[in-house]
Amino acid sequence: MRNWAIGTCALALTVAGCSASEDAAMMESVERVQTVDIAEAPGEAETDSALGAENATAGIDKTSSAPQIAYVYGYGFRIAPDEIAPLAQRHVELCEKLPNNGCRVLSLQQAGSEGSYAYGTLELAVAASKARNFGKDLASSAESLGGEQVDTSISGEDLSKQIVDTEARLRARTLLRDRLMEVLRSRQGTVAELIEAERGVAQVNEEIDQARSWLAEMRGRVAYSRVTISYNSSARTGGSFGRPIVDAFQSIGSILGTTIAFMIYALTVLIPVVLALLGLGWLWRKSGIRLFRRSAAKEAQAGDEVKGK
Repeated sequence: MRNWAIGTCALALTVAGCSASEDAAMMESVERVQTVDIAEAPGEAETDSALGAENATAGIDKTSSAPQIAYVYGYGFRIAPDEIAPLAQRHVELCEKLPNNGCRVLSLQQAGSEGSYAYGTLELAVAASKARNFGKDLASSAESLGGEQVDTSISGEDLSKQIVDTEARLRARTLLRDRLMEVLRSRQGTVAELIEAERGVAQVNEEIDQARSWLAEMRGRVAYSRVTISYNSSARTGGSFGRPIVDAFQSIGSILGTTIAFMIYALTVLIPVVLALLGLGWLWRKSGIRLFRRSAAKEAQAGDEVKGK
């Protein structure tokens, strides 16, 4: 029982300081518990060790020696404004036609104006093994509608080390959780030690869930490449001399609209102000006339009194 208590305390201290730099200390604590078990009951310890190893590797794929690279593809197409929506729809249909859920639509955005400018963006997740050929299909669809491919980009991020490190961390945490569960099942140790072991199990389970989420996210990025497609209707001009002229003609409508909007705002503000000023002027004139009449009447009355005397 004393040996079990020592093992429990060591594991609890290890869980309290869980971090990547303390994995070695944690494994030493686990080995210490295994040594105590073997000394007390060799047959049972060997069975538990085999079960722990099996649980530690459950749900974890064997790491391949091949590089785990997450690719990101970018394609840009120039096409007439009224053909952007049909082209984007064709690209969505190409995505949906890939077998075995080989493509997923992440987002689609389109915007345009009354002029000759419009743009759009389509984001897809394509199976890594089909991403290269899928890019060729995108270009073919654009050419069939009179568009042209103007931009191409490919970038990749090697996730091999991160995946291997996360898998190793997950195996270590799973082994530690199994040992803590053995301590709780045996009910050996003080109440405080058992409570600390329960807290350790909860913390280790949280780290295991987090590591599994990281693995799923990284493996998803490797399995499905992100493809970003941009559509633009800007036409090429003959040179720098003609470009400002074209821009000026295209902005005539927006300039007139801005001017009219400013006039509307100005009238909205000035009309109440002018009415208020006119009202104040009318009141001022009316009160002035009354005061003038009163003063004139007083002067006339005073003149009559002087004449009467």
